[in-house]
Amino acid sequence: MFTGIIEETGTIKSIKKGSRSASLSISAKNIMDDVKVGDSIAVNGVCLTATSVSTSGFTADVMAETLRRSSLGALNPGDKVNLERAMLMNGRFGGHIVSGHIDGTGEISSFEKEDNAVWVTISTDKTILKYIIQKGSIAIDGISLTVAYVDDKVFKVSIIPHTAQETTLLSKKKGDIVNLENDIVGKYIDKLLGFKYDSDIDNNKNSSGLTMDSLMENGFI
Repeated sequence: MFTGIIEETGTIKSIKKGSRSASLSISAKNIMDDVKVGDSIAVNGVCLTATSVSTSGFTADVMAETLRRSSLGALNPGDKVNLERAMLMNGRFGGHIVSGHIDGTGEISSFEKEDNAVWVTISTDKTILKYIIQKGSIAIDGISLTVAYVDDKVFKVSIIPHTAQETTLLSKKKGDIVNLENDIVGKYIDKLLGFKYDSDIDNNKNSSGLTMDSLMENGFI
């Protein structure tokens, strides 16, 4: 489990590709003081297991399913990646609950500077947008961010200078692909309510007979 508070940006040293899998070698420094083989590390938001470690970095295997669902397959040697170790239970919880299990990807549509912040617009499909709410949380390449705007095609976040300096997000360009993980709470509620993952999504229909309108009418939301 992670918080979405990035600890360090590492560098891809090498990538060994199999027929449908890959092994990443990543240079890192700040996070390596207590990392052991078998530990979980979020790499651009994807939970990976360290298979070897040293004082200067670690390696991790990436299976085919992860390559299909994330942007890790597009990485190249020299690319920067966001890194976070699994959360400790004895510190402040500064972000939100992040599992490191990517829901899908989005495409950066635009950047727009506003005083000391930068608005980032990301387009993605409806299966991800359905869980995104204004002022809710989302993890973008592992970064815990607050949603500032959402409609049926895109959502936007506003990046403060500290986040810009400590992560890779603003080093990307229009058209780049980013990993997205929705707030886990919304997904569990959706599953329990029995919402379907098909064309009924736009009508908020579900197998239990509940609708968003009926929940609102009865004061649940």
